[in-house]
Amino acid sequence: MPLSAPSPKPPVLPRGMIFPFLLLASCFLWWGMANNLTDPLVRVFRDIFGMSTFAASFIQFAFYGGYFLMALPGAMIARKYTYKTGVLLGLGIYATGCLLLYPAAQAQMFGLFLFAFGVLACGLGVLETNANPYVFALGPEETATRRLNFAQSFNPVGSVIGVLLAQVLIFANLPQDEAGNVAIPPEETTAALDIVVFPYLAIAAILVLVWILIAVTKMPRAREEDNHVHLGATVARLLKNRNYVFAVVAQFFNIGAQITVWTYTNFYIPEAIGVSQEVALRYHTGALVLFGASRWLFTGLMSRFRASTLLVASAVLAVVACVCVIVIGGMVGVIALISVSGFMSLMFPTLFGLGCTGLGEDTKIGASGMIMAIVGGAIITPAQGALLDAAGVSVSYVVPLVCFAVIAAYALRARTRGVDVAG
Repeated sequence: MPLSAPSPKPPVLPRGMIFPFLLLASCFLWWGMANNLTDPLVRVFRDIFGMSTFAASFIQFAFYGGYFLMALPGAMIARKYTYKTGVLLGLGIYATGCLLLYPAAQAQMFGLFLFAFGVLACGLGVLETNANPYVFALGPEETATRRLNFAQSFNPVGSVIGVLLAQVLIFANLPQDEAGNVAIPPEETTAALDIVVFPYLAIAAILVLVWILIAVTKMPRAREEDNHVHLGATVARLLKNRNYVFAVVAQFFNIGAQITVWTYTNFYIPEAIGVSQEVALRYHTGALVLFGASRWLFTGLMSRFRASTLLVASAVLAVVACVCVIVIGGMVGVIALISVSGFMSLMFPTLFGLGCTGLGEDTKIGASGMIMAIVGGAIITPAQGALLDAAGVSVSYVVPLVCFAVIAAYALRARTRGVDVAG
């Protein structure tokens, strides 16, 4: 009796889904760009408006607070309507926030900038909550993880582009003193703010084009099978799951560490090795390239090591690097600070996966809790800004050190309890 031919492996992207996938994958690039274009602006706003670092860091509070506000509504949109509706709504709010930066610049009001960045981030919260599961729905379930990993590879590319835009379109065009640091005379405030908002206006134009392309492109009408939210019962079950709760807490500290490390790089490097802010951004760009490359490296290592083991190692090494940043300084401190980005690359997706392991039908609302943990960037960044004002930039890196220690504690617990995700 002849043996039957083995069934073909399911494709990562079925025929006809390549263009819809590329449109969705581009969204990962757009939110990565927004995140890292905004990070260096804390120092710019501090210099323009003559405020403390703590006050200027409220840009990040508004930004990541917007993520927190819209993560759960974004998940509810995914259940009630279609993922495509959520993606279009997120892109539209994102573009609106970008455009609102222009009247904020004309009015020269920091409060209006906070509002605009908050609106922008609300769009990102809705977009991110819907784009991830939509990528899953574009093809067979067997290849969903590979498809999502491919889409996520666009995110570090956007991060690098965001920092390059800050370097080339903002810092290179702002007035500088003899030492190469941003120095803006009061009479040039309007012109300086116009320079700051120009990249966002360009992004808004691109987002409008992407919105139109997604709106007119035939895409799967993917939605939740059960469009009822069942929020109260789901939250009650999640709060009883100790692994999930600890993972959300660890994610809160992870995002806080990530944003503080990147936000205050442009404060630390000029002081540590005596270079201008524009040169410091080149080091920042290198850190983001390392972040993207390390994500691929860690993905490969997961075929040999447990995810929780890698998370323990990366968190402990990040703590050691922060000690070097605080105690040693100089070029050694700068190298240590850049290396932290490599260690951080594993943390968000691994915490996400470990925390959502075994949630079953509660996964969608549970995933929104992980997105809500992004509020860590809103709370922890001003905390480091206040410490920077009081004790100096080197000492302020105690804040991410503590964050990485919390992540290490969760990873050790997950490893001990046997919680893990597939490599």
